[in-house]
Amino acid sequence: MDWEIWPGRAHPLGATWDGQGTNFALFSENATGVELCLFDDRDQETRIPLPKVTNYVWHGYLPGIGPGQRYGFRVDGPYKPEMGHKFNPHKLLIDPYARAIAGDLRFGPEIFAYPIDHFSESDRDLEFSDLDSAQAIPKCVVVDSQFDWQGDQYPDTPWHRTIIYEMHVKGFTQQHPDIPPELRGTYAGLGHPAAVDYLKNLGVTAVELLPVHHFNVVPGHLVAAGLHNYWGYDSLGFFAPHASYSAAGHGGEQVNEFKSMVKALHAAGIEVILDVVYNHTGEGSHLGPMLSFRGIDNAAYYRLVESDPRYDMDFTGCGNSLNVRHPQVLKLIMDSLRYWVLEMHVDGFRFDLASALARELYEVNRLSSFFDIIHQDPVLSTTKLIAEPWDLGEGGYQVGNFPLLWSEWNGKYRDTMRDFWRGEQCGLGEFAFRFTGSSDLYQDDGRLPHASVNFITAHDGFTINDLVSYNEKHNEANGEDNRDGESYNRSWNCGAEGETDDHEILALRARQRRNLLATLLLSQGVPMLLGGDEHGRTTLGNNNTYCQDNELSWFDWRCQQQNSDLFKFTRQLMQFRQQHPVFCRREWFLGREIHGSGVVDIGWFSPDGTPIDGEEWQNGELKSIGIFLNGEELISPDSKGNRIVDDSFLLLFNASPEPCIFVIPPAIDRQQWQVLLDTQSPTGFVDSGRTYEKKQGVLVEARSLIMLHCPHCFQESEISCDLPVSA
Repeated sequence: MDWEIWPGRAHPLGATWDGQGTNFALFSENATGVELCLFDDRDQETRIPLPKVTNYVWHGYLPGIGPGQRYGFRVDGPYKPEMGHKFNPHKLLIDPYARAIAGDLRFGPEIFAYPIDHFSESDRDLEFSDLDSAQAIPKCVVVDSQFDWQGDQYPDTPWHRTIIYEMHVKGFTQQHPDIPPELRGTYAGLGHPAAVDYLKNLGVTAVELLPVHHFNVVPGHLVAAGLHNYWGYDSLGFFAPHASYSAAGHGGEQVNEFKSMVKALHAAGIEVILDVVYNHTGEGSHLGPMLSFRGIDNAAYYRLVESDPRYDMDFTGCGNSLNVRHPQVLKLIMDSLRYWVLEMHVDGFRFDLASALARELYEVNRLSSFFDIIHQDPVLSTTKLIAEPWDLGEGGYQVGNFPLLWSEWNGKYRDTMRDFWRGEQCGLGEFAFRFTGSSDLYQDDGRLPHASVNFITAHDGFTINDLVSYNEKHNEANGEDNRDGESYNRSWNCGAEGETDDHEILALRARQRRNLLATLLLSQGVPMLLGGDEHGRTTLGNNNTYCQDNELSWFDWRCQQQNSDLFKFTRQLMQFRQQHPVFCRREWFLGREIHGSGVVDIGWFSPDGTPIDGEEWQNGELKSIGIFLNGEELISPDSKGNRIVDDSFLLLFNASPEPCIFVIPPAIDRQQWQVLLDTQSPTGFVDSGRTYEKKQGVLVEARSLIMLHCPHCFQESEISCDLPVSA
């Protein structure tokens, strides 16, 4: 068949259907020719040279081509790896701007630009392979962008009211008993009422989804072991929802299925944050396969070693780094981000290894082009932006160094709270900074407490159950002789490694889980809960389940019944936090009175009831501290300018192995305190707690936390903390 092709337009990039036909546009600065490859229902390929190139964009328009059409590109040019050029027209390539991708990669020798069955490891990439890869490569799909959002509204939850739930689309739904089997493991499964109602009932305000960009499922190093890329940190398409998470099919239906999921979550007031991986791609090192960017224009898309451009710079540990210094690569990232906000209605992003994006030369530059462009972008600057503030390059640990508008995964919070509760050296000063939002990291540059995304556990590492059950990682199932994964976990097994029948150890582990969860949800900043921690999910000591797409990683929903007290405790903590503005402040503590209550907004006390002095702050042996939070000294008014007043609270932390008696500080002008929470109790919250008066002693058992509260008598002009206010 002879296809009629018109010159078309250089913008927008990708495949754009206009109702009559489809415009195709691909950027390649160093190519000498580009062919559009169309595939029919029998997988027969038709190649059509793109007739026009404008500003390095190769483009053409095909009348009559519409949604559902599968396609790819072949790009010709010099194959000179020593100069950074690796063009090979025998390789079918994925469109970087594809809105949908059908199928998964089939691993084999044909997907490599060089022959892999001979030559030495050191020089094999210099040779040229003429094996055709079309049958092994996923196909791009033309899509219809029309969707009935039915008045969908972004929840726009204020940062200080946000509670994040980190989760995996497939893992969360794969074994859910109330989700129909045909929907499990999919976007439709996550949008099902059973999933949405669970999240709403738990009390989270946002889900943070592990990568949903279409990714390489079978990296070469996992093929021999029969394992798969489960986490998804090997992106191949920055615009395409991962096809395997779709119940509707791979013919473009996954796009609308993803939108329906977002709409269902938004209807419940739950935001959607995407974990995005723009620092590298799934093509690996210079010896990796040719799937997309490498064949389209290796020298433009990837950061190459300047002295020897045959090799990739690797700031990520994944073999390559995207060349964010190149304006087209920067445009690709920005176009992708805006697409997910405007077309897919997501609410924010968590940037994997974000320090790698800031590397304009070799050092991390916090004023790099990437951050400047996002700061001035009218769409992206209003979304939730979260950085994983480190990469594997020199100087890559950048906690506290990201600019305004950015929040960060606070690794220092995680490490401090783990050390505090397991009894290791941790100065009270360090604990105090982390508990109050890490002002030492974020205040000087104008950021607020929500800049700190606090977490105890995340997908990368132990679950909270395993954190208190294992001293060592147990990653044998990954096939790397337990060499992979972090070896220093700041964990404590409470007396036995792994599973045990010892009732005392089990009781201690349960208490430690409550201690960690209570600390997380009572700290200033934005709490992030690892999905499943609320019901004690375990991965049996595997702290690197990136390749475990099986029951080891999937949620075991039987744990919800087995650990019902833990689930109820977590849910109550979330509800309690949202009801009390004193625990989700917008501004920093000032350490002084503001509204004339006669008492400072926060106070720090030793067990004897006296204020903590300078030497005690530095003593890493001390494990007991009292914290007074004054609900009458909240500095931020509500959205109408009204003063907000809350109850006052006294938190008594005892991470030592011995019981401790805390004296109610005489400096606090409150007549009576009532116990509201005691982690010594299996249920945590106390319905009718003990009451104490000034100067009385409160017994806090070993390794436990007690919270007392003093209700405030509200005046008519004040805003009750029980109302949904913007504190």
